[in-house]
Formats: sequence, C-alpha cells, structure tokens
Amino acid sequence: MLREVAEGVLVHTSEWCQTNAVIVVGEAGALVVDPGIHESEIDCLADDLQSAGHTVVAGFATHPHWDHLLWHPALGAADHWATALAADTARRRLANGIDAKRFGIPDDVRLDGLGDDIAGLPDGADRIPWDGPTVHILEHRAHAPGHAALLIDGAGVLVAGDMLSDVFVPMLDLAGAPDPLGDYLAALLLLEAQAGEATVVIPGHGSVGDASALRDRLARDRAYVEALAEGFEPHDARVEAPRGGWEFVRSVHERQLDQLSIPRSPAAED
Repeated sequence: MLREVAEGVLVHTSEWCQTNAVIVVGEAGALVVDPGIHESEIDCLADDLQSAGHTVVAGFATHPHWDHLLWHPALGAADHWATALAADTARRRLANGIDAKRFGIPDDVRLDGLGDDIAGLPDGADRIPWDGPTVHILEHRAHAPGHAALLIDGAGVLVAGDMLSDVFVPMLDLAGAPDPLGDYLAALLLLEAQAGEATVVIPGHGSVGDASALRDRLARDRAYVEALAEGFEPHDARVEAPRGGWEFVRSVHERQLDQLSIPRSPAAED
C-alpha cells in the first residue's frame, strides 16, 4: 500500500527487511526508487500507481546490491538509472549471475535480467534527469561503490539508501574498499551538510523518520562508526536490544567486528 510521507512523495514498504520503495510524483509521471521486493509487492505497487493515475517515467537504484536493483515489467520500460560507478559495479558483479541461496533471496523474487536495464549516469551527475521535481544526487562511497542518497527539492525529503536506519547498524563496504570507515564518516558529513535540514528521512530498510529522527540517526551512526575506527565495540541499541524480528543484526555487527579485528566487549560475550 502506498502512503504519502511528504507532498508528492510516496512510500511502499516490503515485508522483506522493511525495504522502502520511494515514489516521487511529477507532472509527467512518477520516478520510482528501489522497488521491491517480492514480485507480488511490485505488482501491487504498479497497480497502486496505475489506480492513482501515475505513469512510471523513470527509475533509480541507490546502489548496486540486488535488493535495490530490482525492476519489473509491470512498472514499464522507463529509463532506470544509477550513478556511473554503481551501474558499472552492478554489471561486473552480476556478469555471471547471482547465487540466490547465498544472499538469502526469497524464492518469488524476479531475478531474470537483474541489473541489465540499469544505465549509469555521467560521472559526477548531481541530479536525476527527469521531468519532475529536482532530485539531487548525493554520491558517496559508504556501504557500496557509487552509493547515492537523494534529496528531493521542495519536499524536504532525504532518501538515504542503506544508511540512517533505525533497525540496521551502519553496514560498511568491507569487500575491498581501501578506507571503509573513513568513507562512511565522510558520507555522514556529506548528508549532514547537504541534507541536514530535511524534514523527512527514508532509509532503505526501516522506519520513515522526521527531522528529529534524522538528527538522531546521523549522531547514532557516527558514534557507531567512530567507535569502530577507535578499535572498540560500539554500544548500540540496534544490536543490544533489537526490535523483534531484527535479532540477526547482531550477526551483521559481529561479522564487522571480526573483519576489522575488533575484540568484543566482555558484556557482549556473556
């Protein structure tokens, strides 16, 4: 079901990891960001848009992870973009297909052609080229190569991609990035500087938040990453007291500690 979170900005939330698809409505049609996850949900999203009289005229993937690259024929043959680096990374990683079991992808997710339709915008592109409200691209290297947050002009909305979640801790790009901790801290500074006055924040996974939530999440994510950078385990409620159904975030957190060779605190080991 679509719900409006700001004027002209709608959200459709999947049951899988509370994944948020974002729809920006323009005079000529709708921009769809990160649609997912189950095929029935994307069908529902397409039906809801059609019922509301919105034709999909563009799509955008915030970063090159499978759950943000999905598309579906029901959404139409609109241009589907990502940053140049994200699109190139997606093509390289998907060249030999994707192991659905390894990534825990639900059986009913449509993976045929995954990422094939993604077009990279020119290097340094700072806005989505569509006939609608100006959508600024805030590109950084936290979480994944070519990751982009989006700032929607006039609506005061920050679409954060896989950052600023109330349920996930910061997930670092530990698969080859030279400075994953520095990249993440730099991205938080960028979002704070360019979108710190936004009144709505939409994470890739989790709950939509207001201006207060945006400030809190920026501070909480910064504290988490700074603790890792200083070599000790962060204390974070998303790990120590997760919401029901999100207990697996503890394993995400512990895997990062192991990869960074950071010892677990005695309390965490008890």
